[in-house]
Amino acid sequence: MAKSDFTDEDDALLAELGVEVEIKVTSSYTPREERIIAGFEEIERFIEANGRLPQHGEGNDVFERLYAVRLDQIRASTECKSLLENKDKHGLLTNTPNITNADLDALDDDALLAELGISEPTSDDIRQLKHVKSRAERKAAEDVAQRLFCEDFESFKPLFDQVQDEIKAGVRKTMRFKEDASINPGEFFILNGQLAYVAESGEPIKAPNGEADARMRVIYDNQTESNILRRSFQRALYKDEAGRRVSDPNAGPLFDSIVTDDDFGSGIIYVLRSKSDHPEISSRVSILHKIGVTGGNIGTRIANAKLDPTFLMADVEVVATYDLYNINRIKLENLIHRFLHSARLDIHIKDRFGNPIYPREWFLVPLFIIDEMVEKIKNGTLTNYEYNVTKAKLELYS
Repeated sequence: MAKSDFTDEDDALLAELGVEVEIKVTSSYTPREERIIAGFEEIERFIEANGRLPQHGEGNDVFERLYAVRLDQIRASTECKSLLENKDKHGLLTNTPNITNADLDALDDDALLAELGISEPTSDDIRQLKHVKSRAERKAAEDVAQRLFCEDFESFKPLFDQVQDEIKAGVRKTMRFKEDASINPGEFFILNGQLAYVAESGEPIKAPNGEADARMRVIYDNQTESNILRRSFQRALYKDEAGRRVSDPNAGPLFDSIVTDDDFGSGIIYVLRSKSDHPEISSRVSILHKIGVTGGNIGTRIANAKLDPTFLMADVEVVATYDLYNINRIKLENLIHRFLHSARLDIHIKDRFGNPIYPREWFLVPLFIIDEMVEKIKNGTLTNYEYNVTKAKLELYS
């Protein structure tokens, strides 16, 4: 029940009956003031997501350029500054604007688009429609409307982190968006320097030219999202000279269950256990393993282990090996080490010359977990899991 619907006597009676009275809060701002505040909050979210002010310039995203123009106009307006001074947590209003004599009415979309060089025709020709936005205006306005702050970005952040790591490790490649113009849910792209993830695709619709299209939910690594048409997204990738497609890491099976005459041996995954008497090592020897991939003879590889800081300056024993066929050893080793990064041994030892060494291939992980990990590599599902070092368990990404 709303508070305004009752008198004081009614309130007392309702209180006696145990009925809670809701206090209805009404806004003290005019619609225009609320729009100014909302626009200012969008600028603040951009700054919090990117760690910098929005910038002018044709090379920047139209969304960012609109924010830059809007911020300049807010700074140049006395009325805006008075309205927002108690909400300015980043000190944005204290800087000098890049433009002058802007008034409050310049904050509408048409004026912002004009600042970007997208203006309405001024011809008095009767055949020229007035007050009808051009295609360029509509396109820019659509792009702006589509980019919003992504409220559930934290659920997508692990995906972005994983893909960035896989690109660095060479597990994924980036390819020019040319021949293959397909765009599907679950795929990653690079647009205007931002990593973009196609999270969802809606029901097919027919474009004006008769071809199929669909609305997609696209998440960007700057914590924004858009509800963009697939064909619009394709055009943007074509137009962006640096537009890229990010390859799928699961291009095929890493292992063959049956070895044929046409297969060639690519090497082995090896698992080693240290014989070191170092207290930090010997106390955890049952779960401490070195995991690597080699194309050579493992016996030769470990022959001089006690002289090699990679092997903790101690002899080692081989506790497990897994044969590989038709596999890129470097990519596989990077994948394994990245997957187990949370269990990496944090230790430094000294080499024969007293120099500190920080080994990177030793992990606190039981052998049964390594067996399970290799099985998921074989069936191509490892990227769906993460290793919970506390529980010593492989878990599906939540």
